[in-house]
Amino acid sequence: MINRNEISVSVVALGCSKNLVDAECMSTKLREAGYKISDSSDDSEVVVINTCGFIEAAKKEAIDTILKAGDLKYGFNGSHKLKHIIVTGCLSQRYPDDILAQMPEVDIVLGTADYGSIVEAVDSLYAEDKNFKKKYEGKPGGMSHLMTDRDISTSGYAWLKIGEGCIHRCAFCAIPLIRGPFVSRPMDEIVAEAKAIADKGYKEIVLTAQDTTNYGIELNKKRQLPELLEKLSEIEGIEAIRVLYGYMDGIDEELLDVMKNNPKVVHYLDIPIQHGCDKILKAMRRRDTVDIITKKLELIRSRIPDIIIRTTVLVGFPGETEEDFEELLSNLRRWKFDRLGCFAYSPEENTPAFDMPDQVDEDVKKERVRRVYETQFPIALESSKSRVGTEVKVTIDSVADDGIFYIGRSYGEAPDDDPVIYVAASEHELDIGGRYDVRILECSDSFDLTGVTI
Repeated sequence: MINRNEISVSVVALGCSKNLVDAECMSTKLREAGYKISDSSDDSEVVVINTCGFIEAAKKEAIDTILKAGDLKYGFNGSHKLKHIIVTGCLSQRYPDDILAQMPEVDIVLGTADYGSIVEAVDSLYAEDKNFKKKYEGKPGGMSHLMTDRDISTSGYAWLKIGEGCIHRCAFCAIPLIRGPFVSRPMDEIVAEAKAIADKGYKEIVLTAQDTTNYGIELNKKRQLPELLEKLSEIEGIEAIRVLYGYMDGIDEELLDVMKNNPKVVHYLDIPIQHGCDKILKAMRRRDTVDIITKKLELIRSRIPDIIIRTTVLVGFPGETEEDFEELLSNLRRWKFDRLGCFAYSPEENTPAFDMPDQVDEDVKKERVRRVYETQFPIALESSKSRVGTEVKVTIDSVADDGIFYIGRSYGEAPDDDPVIYVAASEHELDIGGRYDVRILECSDSFDLTGVTI
């Protein structure tokens, strides 16, 4: 007989916001089954590591985290409490046999379709016959594990997952292999979860999927994100709805109308364009062209002048010449994204780009990443400085280390990747998760803003 209430389990989430939601659901299922949930692997008998396996850097982080847990398991740091390691998520979906063969510290692997089996997996570790299942194998992706009322680990805001997998087939990307084809979550489930989030006191929700702008398209041959946003905005207590990870072809007049006219939908878009040269975009199997990107940005900004737009670009794709790269830089100067992330191409097995000719040297990739950020710096700084003197509603996420300022975000700052706003309270203490009117006073060279409550 398993005494679940005597067994402590910690869940570690690596990678993206979608992975965090999956980890929160596993943690909730384990708690509801009677297991004790710990915040630290150092104080757990079982650790569940929900991995990312998207690019080489993410794989390395996952492997390093597993090895550190192995040190705890084998007592190399003086601790002997940790007994079992379960690896879930993207890395275990891609390489289940390799993990079990090469990492003996791992007891069980679960892929991206098997999050819902987490209680069964932990139970099997304590079965009398000890013949627990080492590997759970399912098709990539799936959303049966998602809960409409889960334990949320973030403060100030909550992620809300609206889909799984990806409809696109970019030449460099392994996401469809790991997460499967794009599937939209039923709208009634999303609304129910948003209501549960509001009941917990959260005022800001952040919609996440690999492609939010194509929500509903595989079900009804129609993009339904505008309809979803309207329904979510009707929920009492929700004051801000943020949309992340969209694509140019999914941003249309209907969506922009909702963003412009619905006061709860914040004026922020994250649109990964990946490149600014038609030759490379075509080789990447992207649907966009330079002309499409240019015209769509003009449309967005004409409809919503104060919008903040973030993007991601990928440099060093096979065949990218210096001329191609210079065209990217030239267009970045023209497009003037407010926020930008840049990554070096990572060859991923079983993707079309993996064995393409004319692979780019690693040192060249690193230098191009540096030059992208060098080009973007004055653009981002100008964007941030233009907001000095404005008044914005700010969601408070935490208290700064100095104990004087609060750390928050306005409509222009998404969680995790963007700069923050340091807020001084003019009269009274502020509540974490509360939303306050703030006047922006200063901008630092790192793009962070400082303001005071009004």
